[in-house]
Amino acid sequence: RGGEKEMISSVLLLVLMQSAGAHCARRFRGGRNPQPRRPPPPPTYRAERGDTTESFPLDFTAVEENMDNFMTQVKNLAQSLYPCSAQKLDYDMKLNFLENTSVTCNDGSPAGYYLKESRGSRRWLIFLEGGWYCFNKENCDSRYETMRRLMSSSKWTQTKTGTGILSPLPEENPHWWNANMVFIPYCSSDVWSGATAKTEQSGYAFMGSLIIQEVVKDLLNKGLDNAKVLLLAGSSAGGTGVLLNVDRVAELLEGLGYTGIHVRGLSDSGWFLDNKQYHCTDCVDAVSCAPTETIKRGIKYWGGVVPERCRQTHEGEEWNCFFGYRVFPSIKSPVFVVQWLFDEAQLTVDNIQLTGQPVQEGQWRYIQNLGIELRNTLKDVPAMFAPACLSHEVITRNYWIDVQVKGTSLPRALHCWDRSLHDNRNNKAPPKGCPVHLIDSCPWPHCNPTCPTIRDQFTGQEMNVIQFLMHMGFDVQKMAQQQGMDPSKLLGMLSSGS
Repeated sequence: RGGEKEMISSVLLLVLMQSAGAHCARRFRGGRNPQPRRPPPPPTYRAERGDTTESFPLDFTAVEENMDNFMTQVKNLAQSLYPCSAQKLDYDMKLNFLENTSVTCNDGSPAGYYLKESRGSRRWLIFLEGGWYCFNKENCDSRYETMRRLMSSSKWTQTKTGTGILSPLPEENPHWWNANMVFIPYCSSDVWSGATAKTEQSGYAFMGSLIIQEVVKDLLNKGLDNAKVLLLAGSSAGGTGVLLNVDRVAELLEGLGYTGIHVRGLSDSGWFLDNKQYHCTDCVDAVSCAPTETIKRGIKYWGGVVPERCRQTHEGEEWNCFFGYRVFPSIKSPVFVVQWLFDEAQLTVDNIQLTGQPVQEGQWRYIQNLGIELRNTLKDVPAMFAPACLSHEVITRNYWIDVQVKGTSLPRALHCWDRSLHDNRNNKAPPKGCPVHLIDSCPWPHCNPTCPTIRDQFTGQEMNVIQFLMHMGFDVQKMAQQQGMDPSKLLGMLSSGS
């Protein structure tokens, strides 16, 4: 019983100090555009020389599952016990290069990752950065000239600040703030699929899939070997990279004997459709080219690898596996999909331009049909969050906690998903009032009132949903007539998100 009390006391002390530190950060911040935020680092417990007290790692996994209630109970006490300090506290992720130097970025420079360890947690979050891709020598050369950071590590900074789901602040990241955070910069231009070294013919290495494997191996020496949960997350090309690699990571760890680590995926804005463009253009680069055509060319140029079960299903046409609704049925690991119903990147490759001149009626129908198509491909995905917004990427944005679908925020939905997976393993009934399948039913871009703010590309001014629809050429009078209602009533419904 004495050991139990000591454990509870230690847990309580650490949470008190974390909670109060976050409170201090709030007091010093203020304003709607805060400076980069730094919570206090957790205290470390080390036995001094000659001290015979046993030192042991603390496991907060169980506490994290009930963190909301626990934090509420101790908050007031924490604030009175922990003095606010004005000193600058370094809590960034720090750059590490891979131990295996043969696995590189496009230009042969060393690949690597940013890491912020959290000694009290056995949960790990590995994030794959996005940033389009290139698919032949010409547009890779152009990418190297204009976006070298996405092809080389030569200018990477030594530290990186985590935001959104990578934030160490409970107020910005309610359920994953205390996890070990890993950010893998995207420098392979291959949608995280390549396994090809640099050659004279291509001039570049494409090793995205191998980079993920090597990062995981390196992390086993930094505490991942003791993990309970590994969440492989990513946005845009990184979101597609999650779908392509989550089972490979699970198989790697299992093959190395780490069978107790539960591997999961979180794919943000990487669920693209291989649909027909609004109007066809010459295939010059990744933006102007039809999605199927760029991937068909890219997979050959990169020496891309896809999940084995998907490869067998689409043998000879492995490009299919880069599209979420085609690869998802073959994935064995649990995956949570986050996808805007009106994804800006999807509309860009479909040659729909939403700024400048008002959209034509044909474009408007195309946009609405895109939302319908996406809904149809997502209907059988058990865990997902799909707001009817015009945007791209969300999980590392500071507003990711504000967007809701049917009254549930994304962090809340992810927490419910965590709980449901935990309960399934323990043969418990899924938690009530904790939804994980969330998709908007309203039909227009930004008909959800919690969507991120839209800004006019030319003026920089914020637009509300009505201004945005008018800007797009939406005829309120005509639409109201079609719906058999008064125009003012329709405007009221639009502004309220009905």
